[in-house]
Amino acid sequence: MTLKMDDLNASQRAAVVLVALGPEVASKVLKHLSEPEIESLTINISNLRDIPPEIEQQIMKEVYQLLQAKHYINQGGVDFARTVLEQSFGMKRAGEILSRLETSIKTTGFDMLKNIDPKQLRNFIQNELPQTIALILTQLNPQHASTVISELQPELQSEVAYRIATMEKISPEVISEIESVLESQFEPSGMKDLSISGGTKAIADILNLVETSSEKVILESIESQDPELAAEIKNLMFVFEDLILLDDRSIQRVLKDIESKDLSVALKAASEEVKKKIYSNVSERVAVMIQEEIEFMGPMRLSDVEAAQQRVVEVIRKLQEEGQIIVSGRGGKDEIVV
Repeated sequence: MTLKMDDLNASQRAAVVLVALGPEVASKVLKHLSEPEIESLTINISNLRDIPPEIEQQIMKEVYQLLQAKHYINQGGVDFARTVLEQSFGMKRAGEILSRLETSIKTTGFDMLKNIDPKQLRNFIQNELPQTIALILTQLNPQHASTVISELQPELQSEVAYRIATMEKISPEVISEIESVLESQFEPSGMKDLSISGGTKAIADILNLVETSSEKVILESIESQDPELAAEIKNLMFVFEDLILLDDRSIQRVLKDIESKDLSVALKAASEEVKKKIYSNVSERVAVMIQEEIEFMGPMRLSDVEAAQQRVVEVIRKLQEEGQIIVSGRGGKDEIVV
């Protein structure tokens, strides 16, 4: 009996996809699933028999089309997605794809925020409670959120940043209430999954894009309330691999304050792009010495390498705060680099 697509349920199709993706990618996917989902998929994978290549290709094609549809929905709403999908696959298939997504997407008042002018949004939220503003900003991309937070009053900036950094799970009732207000104020523009995610990474991404003056005020205020939290945010705002964001003059300035041993250890697990950036800013003789020292070290604990990289990052942060270097894209509007 020839196996057909209709013979496979959703979990069996998911199992086929994971097998097709290979063990490395499949293991990363499983990390994001619940225990019952993992158990179901594991059973289905173990029970998989020979799947005809044409069935596997058909399933992968279907997954690709669903991902395309979600991308179009996030980009311009359901109507936009339907138009593009109909042009690509025809009216019937477009309807089938969108119908398959109906269970995983839902209308939300947060979706239209991405198209609202930052000043208009500022006027709308500035009289709200800091925790409400923080929740709204977590639904924007970092660039948009950084513009909005820069428009707020300095004291409100700091309080909102602190709320984002310490944000945990939000109750559905609170989310529904805020959504209702947003939907009554703005024209809904589409549908997408609602994901409330605050924390230090969220505020670090936002602060990375605000003007340096605003960033400094916000961080100083957070530091006065919670020094450990401020330190965690600072560490997330610039990681070792971000060395490539420094111009050559800044790199050369940073190298003056870094112990040669720390530099060699830090570069041991660095990307080729970072190594190239460093080697291009030292003499050929020094570059050769660093490379030889790295080779001579032999295997090292990753924790030791990361500790050395963190010491380099701390030097960079210190020089940046003192205004001696500027990370690309971090300078304020009125700053002049000479």
